[in-house]
Amino acid sequence: MSKKIKQRVFVGLSGGVDSSVSAAILKEREFDVIGAFIKVWTPPGLPCPWREDRRDAMRVAASLKIPFVTIDLEKEYKKEIIDYMISEYKAGRTPNPDMMCNKRIKFGAFLKKAVDSGASFVATGHYARIKNGNDGKYKLLKGVDGNKDQSYFLAMLNQSQLSKIIFPVGGYTKPQVRKKAVKYKLPTALKKDSQGLCFVGEVDMKDFLKNFIKPKQGKVLSEKGSVIGGHDGVPFLTIGQRHGFRLFDKDASRKPHYVIKKDIKTNTITVSEKPLQSEFAGKNVSLGNINWCSENAPAIGAKNIYSCVIRYRGDEIKCFIDKINDKKNTAEIIMKKSQYSISGGQFMAIYKNDECLGGGAIL
Repeated sequence: MSKKIKQRVFVGLSGGVDSSVSAAILKEREFDVIGAFIKVWTPPGLPCPWREDRRDAMRVAASLKIPFVTIDLEKEYKKEIIDYMISEYKAGRTPNPDMMCNKRIKFGAFLKKAVDSGASFVATGHYARIKNGNDGKYKLLKGVDGNKDQSYFLAMLNQSQLSKIIFPVGGYTKPQVRKKAVKYKLPTALKKDSQGLCFVGEVDMKDFLKNFIKPKQGKVLSEKGSVIGGHDGVPFLTIGQRHGFRLFDKDASRKPHYVIKKDIKTNTITVSEKPLQSEFAGKNVSLGNINWCSENAPAIGAKNIYSCVIRYRGDEIKCFIDKINDKKNTAEIIMKKSQYSISGGQFMAIYKNDECLGGGAIL
């Protein structure tokens, strides 16, 4: 009787507990598991714990007795993520590097290298699920742990990608994953979760951006248009931000003021004591760079109610899709309730119950 050939899967080992448990689960399911650490671009002189993370990933691979490889994607990361971030900030928009990293790096360049190396799948420690529906389409579903669900960051994935991805911990809660890590005796069982983007580390985003965007003194305006302060450049500020600029009136400075408008051409910002007054405030949102995970657009019209999310762990807002322009790859979304502190460049994900249908960038 011939021996069953195991399906090969490359697991993106980040050095954290979620990806470690993912590798352990897949080995238990008798996959041919390869542990892979993705080396991304890091700017010279800024702290990033990638060496420590890689060492932890190697320890996990050794503990599980699986092969370990390092995949160098520095060039791809610099081009697809860093350059995208800088261009968006320069244009006065607010990028989402995590969203693009999943689309272009983890399930783009990494997936390609894995498949080229004989893998049938790649896996990560994302809290999300993938289901093959009755229609033959792969559906992206929320993770069962509502506090950790990461489907929002995966809204730009397509059918080709979803068909080759496994999310082993998507059906578990974080406490359950921790227990599994102890059960498998993984060296990362008690490691704290990482926060933010690796290349930024503990450095303030503004300090990071100053390496690429030259500060330029600009004016802070009141809602009436009066000059009431100064700032170091529009690209360093986001809608809703309440710091990063200076007010001339010391008494006024004691009260919180929020950025409600940015003008990249004049290098001015408008602030208000009312955070709800934003240039993007309202119920209507235009999306560009649209992606539908099923590759088929959802039904439009007020009778077809969905929910949308405009930031990670943000509230779900009831909405419907008013128009879709296939030629321009845009969509008009109408929300049931006005939202505030929205910035151009942010991504909106659209859901039907637990299924993430896709989304796009706010124009």
